[in-house]
Amino acid sequence: MQKWNCVLILLLIHSALVAQYQAEYLTDDGAWCWFSDPRAIKVEDYIITGWVKANGTVEALKLDLKSGKFQEDDLYYRLEKDDHNNPAFTLTEGGKILAMYTRHSVKDLFINQLDHYRSDSTYSRPEFIHPISDSELLEFPRETVTYANPYRLKAENNRIYCFGRWTGFKPNIMWSDDNGKSWSDSKVFITNHPFDPNNRPYVKYSSDGNSRIHFVFTDGHPRVEPTNSVYYAYYEKGHFYKADGNLITRLDKSPFEPKDASVVYTSNEKDGRAWIADIGQDQNDQPVLLYTRSPTEENHEYWYARYHNGNWQSYKICDSGKWFPQTPEGEVERELHYFGGMTLHPSKENVIYLSRQIDGVFEIERWETGDGGKTWTSEPITKDSSLDNVRPYIPRGLEADEDEIVLWMENEKYIHYTDYDTGIKYSVIKGKK
Repeated sequence: MQKWNCVLILLLIHSALVAQYQAEYLTDDGAWCWFSDPRAIKVEDYIITGWVKANGTVEALKLDLKSGKFQEDDLYYRLEKDDHNNPAFTLTEGGKILAMYTRHSVKDLFINQLDHYRSDSTYSRPEFIHPISDSELLEFPRETVTYANPYRLKAENNRIYCFGRWTGFKPNIMWSDDNGKSWSDSKVFITNHPFDPNNRPYVKYSSDGNSRIHFVFTDGHPRVEPTNSVYYAYYEKGHFYKADGNLITRLDKSPFEPKDASVVYTSNEKDGRAWIADIGQDQNDQPVLLYTRSPTEENHEYWYARYHNGNWQSYKICDSGKWFPQTPEGEVERELHYFGGMTLHPSKENVIYLSRQIDGVFEIERWETGDGGKTWTSEPITKDSSLDNVRPYIPRGLEADEDEIVLWMENEKYIHYTDYDTGIKYSVIKGKK
């Protein structure tokens, strides 16, 4: 009898583990990129997220974590089939949800509003925002709009900042002091000198929600820049700073050059060009970030970096494999640096979720470090999959004492960012508080 009791206990444990990592679909028709964020936020017991459907419709969804039920709403019907156009979300001072998104390299930026997220899931009609400043365009003559990254700062009277790649093909900043009803003209805040209209730094953002916005960025696209390095700066109270707190410049005196910021990783031929995955902060509001190094395009190494005791500390996490787009036979891959993806827990800087290639398929895993990134333990979230699982994301607003939640993209087909058949899945990871 004791033997059978042991067997029963093992079976129950196995069943509990299987249930623990149960994945569910939010949609079987949705795609997203990783440069418009937060692409998912947690507000009370709700997850607010969104994506671009196969017909180009930008869609938002509200998931009730208590009931498991969800409701969708079209933000913009048939805008454009392009995964760059996924919406990003922020909560206003008055408790409304703003969704912001763009088309890809055109001139369009849109905003929708959800007034009552507890009782409703229907957003207002899309409103057009024109972020291009005529005076900035004279100095940086290239007019294009891609990405939206909205963040609210309580210490600045709840001003909402939005970032993207707009005027000059460069990182831009604009803001609203009336909960998104009106916006300032945008301002270029990073550029090289002399101005190069074909150079495009990539930026990832995060915020403490109070006074500071962190960002990590590169020289440009790794396909274009043979030595694509990684830089860090933060914005606070009208100024840009290095990691050590030294002033870079005032907002009204920007832009600044990448070399003026803190250098996290200097690319070289041996270690490979870099790209960026995510950024957050530790309990002391010091930056923690995830980036890749690609000694070859056949293997993108995942790296973890943090600013600690006045220095940048970088540690390799693992090898992730090659790109995930499914290159058509006889063709040359256009996006060699589309790695599987990584995301930081917004309240536990020692926990990340990543996608890496295992036996030819990209799987989602949870990794945790207890010594600042020197060593890691890992466990699978997906296993023995028949389809690739990529671009994981942990909703911003998730607290350290809550069950972990991870969302990701599952690829039936992903040839290109305009040619895909993908879905969005999620899993609630119990027992990881």
